[in-house]
Amino acid sequence: MTAPQRLTDRKREAIVQAAISEFRSNGFDITSMDKIAATAGVSKRTVYNHFASKEELFAEILHRLWTNICAQEDSVYSPGQPLREQLRQLLRDKLALLADNSFLDLARVAIAATIHSPERAQDMVLRIGEREEALTAWIRAAQADGALKPVDPEFAAQQLHGMLKAFAFWPQISMNQPTLSAEMQSTVIESALDMFLACYQR
Repeated sequence: MTAPQRLTDRKREAIVQAAISEFRSNGFDITSMDKIAATAGVSKRTVYNHFASKEELFAEILHRLWTNICAQEDSVYSPGQPLREQLRQLLRDKLALLADNSFLDLARVAIAATIHSPERAQDMVLRIGEREEALTAWIRAAQADGALKPVDPEFAAQQLHGMLKAFAFWPQISMNQPTLSAEMQSTVIESALDMFLACYQR
């Protein structure tokens, strides 16, 4: 009973990976279920057995992107511990995610498809809004402890993310640049920390 199930899982995974490849190469609207089936090496019927439509396939890709984002462990603020060390670990975790090729592939597909049809991402955006991001929660806790100046935590977190993504996300997404070397990651992190703490640390 387990072998057929594993085969089904493998076929489902092949379909999802084929969809990611085709959506990325040709766009959501041009890609057909026939093409996805051919790329996955399965019949069109098999594709429809797993996903009733392209929209369902795209929803699965968004779900995986969401799962990757949520899989990051929340770093709890530690009173009395140096802010720079705590933030450095948070930013290292974020850059590790941004350097993951699977995550970048999912992000490329999601961004390309939602540019032409923003409503496709509406559910994703709503779900993200339901869960406070780890860095925002950390900033809120640091403020409550008196370690950071009063500022909208979401605004401050967005600023810090922006400093990372300018080097470690958007060039890779838009210009297919390679992920950052370990040395460059360290440079980006330390520079972002310098600016963030100079602005907000008490």
